This record gives sequence, C-alpha cells and structure tokens, in this order.
Amino acid sequence: MTPFAIAGIQMYVNAVEPNVETMLHKLDVVMARFPWTQMVVFSELASFGPLSRFAQPLLNETIERFQAAARRYNVWVIPGSMFEQADDGLIYNTSTVINPQGEIVSHYRKMFPFLPYEAGIAGGTEFCVFDVPGVGRFGLSICYDIWFPETTRHLTSMGVEVLIHPVLTGTIDRSTEIAIAQATAAQFQCYIFDINGLGAGGIGQSCVVSPSATILHRSMAGEDMFPVEIDLDQVRRQRETGFMGLGQVLKSFRDRAVDFPVYDRASGVDAYLHSLGPLETPGQGSKAGLPPSALPAGVAPLPPLPASEATPATGLPMAAGKTVAG
Repeated sequence: MTPFAIAGIQMYVNAVEPNVETMLHKLDVVMARFPWTQMVVFSELASFGPLSRFAQPLLNETIERFQAAARRYNVWVIPGSMFEQADDGLIYNTSTVINPQGEIVSHYRKMFPFLPYEAGIAGGTEFCVFDVPGVGRFGLSICYDIWFPETTRHLTSMGVEVLIHPVLTGTIDRSTEIAIAQATAAQFQCYIFDINGLGAGGIGQSCVVSPSATILHRSMAGEDMFPVEIDLDQVRRQRETGFMGLGQVLKSFRDRAVDFPVYDRASGVDAYLHSLGPLETPGQGSKAGLPPSALPAGVAPLPPLPASEATPATGLPMAAGKTVAG
C-alpha cells in the first residue's frame, strides 16, 4: 500500500462576499490538525460563490495565494472551482489543480453546466487527468458531470483511479447524487471524493466512496474537514479480480462486441431525444412530458423507431442479449 491522504473541506460559502480568506484559514487548520494530509479539496465555486458576475480570469491573485499555500504545506490543493472569464468572452466553471511545489498542473472546465438553470455558462471540452508521482492517476469532474457516465468512462479508460468531484448542490436531489456517486464508484472501480458546500454553496452531505461502493465518510449538514487515507492497491486488485470478486466491468467494456451508434450524431438512433423539446426551465403548470392528449398544440408525439430497430411482429425494440425469460 502507498498511503495517500485526501482531506475534503465542507464549509459555508457566501454568495456575495469572497470566501478565499476562510478557505485559506481552513487549509491552515486542516494541516495543523492532520499534518499527514497530502491533498486538500474544496467544493464547487467555493472561492467566490455561485454568481457568475464574480467571474475571474483564469490566472488570478486568488490562484496565486493557493499556490503559495500549497508550497508552504507541501500539499496538493484543488480549491473547488470558480467562474472563469475567458479571453473569448465566454464564462466557464473552472477548477485548478496545484501540486505541492505550488505549480499549476492542470485546469478543468466543467463539461456539463447545470442547464437550463446555470444559464450563460459555457461547457468545456477537455478532460483533466493528472498523476501524483509514486501514488497513482487522478481525474477531475465537477458536479453535474457525474450524471453523464461518459465523463467517468473516458477518465477511467485513461487509467484514472481516484475521481475528485467538487459539487455545489443545495437542492432536493442531493440524496440521488450520493447514490450516483456510489454507482459510479462501482461501475468504474474507483475512489470518489464528492465535496459539497454549505449556505450558498450547498446543503453539505459530502461523501467519500470506495471502489466497492462503500461510503467511507459522509458529512452531515455542518462544517466538516475529513482526511481519508486511500489504498490504490484496492483499486488495482478490484480491476483485475472484479467487483467483490465478480464483475470485471472495465475489462468487459474493453472486450465488448458492440459499438454504440448513439455516439454518432448522424446515426439517427437518437431521434427520440430530439422529440423532447427545448432545454428550458419548466414554468407553472407545464404540460411537457404528459400524454399526447394533454400536450399543447404543436408538440410532436414520440417518433417511430427505425425499421432496423423494431421486430416485424410487434414493432417493439429488441432487447439485445435478453430472452423472453429475462
């Protein structure tokens, strides 16, 4: 086992005042209390809160202060994320990875802004993978990204063993997100550090999940700092021998007999998705998604399946790999 300790910081986030001084103080405290910590992770948008009007340039004084703190404590620092005002005029939700020498290793722009609610935020297109020398390979995603398993699929196919996942969730779906974190850990056989904030930064309940989908730590609704030492030998063994000695999912995906036409935007198999209407915030009394008899005029019914994907007798799609008996 190569010991590596990651501390999550769940803290109150102010929406209209900077939170940087508090973050640096929390970093001081965690390193004083738990000096064996080797990486510190904050929640999504912790530095300046969830309002895009406080967007910063990619390289800024706040990042420099976190770089200095990383050097001082010889620790990796991922200061959550902040809205980035890019040179092209777009705003991204961007996280920065800082190594113990205070160097910027990588930046990551959230791929899936929480649309339609996170309006005006652009999605990134580059993945973030970085190596901790002598320890293992880490990847970064932000909040809503984890709802799209393609993001973690790509990262783990590149060898990622630990997924760092800052979130800002203050809504009633937090318990669902935790379930997704557990399922993701099992599907992709990796550790997940899912770090939420408080106040304008979320409702807490940060969690750390092992590659066997076990919750190693789950915060309550108060401030918390929780260093957890991980064992990447467990990841490597499980990827070889299977989840609980059973499903070897990464190798099974590697050896698959099928490619997925849905990823070819010209294939036409995603016609149903194009019938769902625009990506917009629902209004009061919205009838979207109700049976056709209840739909307002002009809303298209469900499109028919292509002939190649329907059985001649029933017109229903065939379930690949399934028999009538299940």
